[in-house]
Amino acid sequence: MIGYVFRMLAGKSATQKRLRQHFGGRRVEQIVTAARTFPPASRVDVQLAIDDFFESRADPILLGIHLPVGFETPTFAHLWTGGPFPVELGPLQHDDVDIGDPAPVRCLKNGLWLARDRELPFALLLSQAVQHGVGSGGIHVELAVPEGERGLEFSQGFFRDLEGRVSAGRTYRGRVISLLDRNVAGFIGARDYIKGLGLSAKKGLLFYGPPGTGKTHTIHYLAAQLPGHTTLLITAEQVSLLDEYFRLARFLQPSTVVVEDVDLIARAREHMGSACEEVLLNKLLNEMDGLREDADVIFILTTNRPDKLEPALAARPGRIDQAIEFPLPDEAARAKLVKLYARGLEVSDELSAVIVRRTKGASPAFIKELMRRAAQFQFEVRADGKLQPVAVDAAIEEMVFVGGTLNVRLLGGSGTDLGAAAEAPLDGASLFQLR
Repeated sequence: MIGYVFRMLAGKSATQKRLRQHFGGRRVEQIVTAARTFPPASRVDVQLAIDDFFESRADPILLGIHLPVGFETPTFAHLWTGGPFPVELGPLQHDDVDIGDPAPVRCLKNGLWLARDRELPFALLLSQAVQHGVGSGGIHVELAVPEGERGLEFSQGFFRDLEGRVSAGRTYRGRVISLLDRNVAGFIGARDYIKGLGLSAKKGLLFYGPPGTGKTHTIHYLAAQLPGHTTLLITAEQVSLLDEYFRLARFLQPSTVVVEDVDLIARAREHMGSACEEVLLNKLLNEMDGLREDADVIFILTTNRPDKLEPALAARPGRIDQAIEFPLPDEAARAKLVKLYARGLEVSDELSAVIVRRTKGASPAFIKELMRRAAQFQFEVRADGKLQPVAVDAAIEEMVFVGGTLNVRLLGGSGTDLGAAAEAPLDGASLFQLR
């Protein structure tokens, strides 16, 4: 037995041999790696970006990898290191990810690409980031290159391009309503059939994103689309009455229970300041678990800080089944928001383009308030006709610079992006020069 273990520790796996051959016999200490971890919602955009990256490259080799144990994130350290549980090559495995289109997108679970950039060999590892006891913690992307300046330049350029593609991804933008229709309306339509199969009729959704991106507004939309459901809204001041709300949810089912700013009572245990906070968290988890499997209850939890949430919320099936991101709007979305919230104001195309550019990092709520304040300044300067740039300039000045960082955060903006965009002139011109 001892001899068997020794042979396993000393021997090289097929994965190690393949990597060493690909890198021209270089030793492991001559290989340098860099990695990024992307959130779970970026999985499709990461997959599409990597597919695009390899599309123009000649004959990359794609291999499936498999870990004998599943409680760690697969990395190059696992691939290079021998031991009793080596990473092995095997068939490619995929998940079909629903993004609201008629057909799902096929995404790789764990994959290893071996390729070259001219004379430079490199390897790319795509794997599921794992948080112990929780499950998937996102998408791990790791690049291995030979040490030296050439490899460093290639690695930096690759991640710069990848992050840009993922940030500009359009997979879920504009698809929130489609996802909701499938995960709420579609689920309710099939609920009797699901219950007839003996499966759970409960449903849990998590809405997450910066303040002012439409989470509460979407809840109002859902309530209007479900006239037969009773919607119970639990705010931070009412969390002590959780048991009463859940009792009502059982009595009034079919019902929807909304817990806003759930991070206030369900933050990760290591960030809690007292035993009282943990009591509230346990009460929420117990109430969600305590409902019968055939209960016609939908949970909707909202948060501006998903990274602070207690992992146990998603660790057990039946609590959170679908997380839906509400991102800050891109340029096209901001242009539509300006048009929407201008209401009766007449905004020229030129001024609209300026507003869109100067509101990078702004939430829909921020743009709505900007247009209201611009209308007020328009009235104060007694300007008739089209909205004047001076009115918009004054509104931005008041909201971003006079109000300060706190005001920007309260109105749902990303302070760094919004501050830089707000003070940046358009093609060297200020708003005053555009009048």
